[in-house]
Amino acid sequence: MIKRSEFPEGFLFGTATSAYQIEGHAKGGAGLTHWDSFAATPGNVVRAEHGQLACDHYHRFEQDLDLVAAAGFDTYRFSTSWARVMPEGRGPVNQEGLDFYDRLTDTMLERGLKPAATLYHWEMPSALEDQGGWRNRDIAH
Repeated sequence: MIKRSEFPEGFLFGTATSAYQIEGHAKGGAGLTHWDSFAATPGNVVRAEHGQLACDHYHRFEQDLDLVAAAGFDTYRFSTSWARVMPEGRGPVNQEGLDFYDRLTDTMLERGLKPAATLYHWEMPSALEDQGGWRNRDIAH
C-alpha cells in the first residue's frame, strides 16, 4: 500500500467538481447554458435528466466541504459557472453568483482546503452558444 508520506513534499491531494453537474442551475440567478439546451432536447439525456437541481451544492456546499475535509484532502478544484456570474455571458454581473463563489471559497479556507478555481469548464451561457460559441471569434473577446 502506498502511503501519503511517499509522495513528494508539497504534493497536494485533492478532489474536483464541475459547476453544472453539482451546483444546481435553477437557483442563484444563473442564466441558461448550452447544457440546459442539450438536456432539454428529447432523446439527448437518459430519463430527461438535467442540471437544474444537480446535487444542490449551491445550498449544501458547507456539508459537502465538510466531507472533503474529513476525507483528508488538501485542495478542492471547483469550476465557476460563467452563466451564474454573467447570466447572458456578457454585460451585467450577477452579484448573487459572485457572492456564492465568495462564500464557497471562504468555506474552503475555514476547513483548511486550498481553493483551486477553474474559470471555464465546458459550460457556456446559451446566449453566447447561440452566437456560435467558440466557433465565433468574438466570444473570446
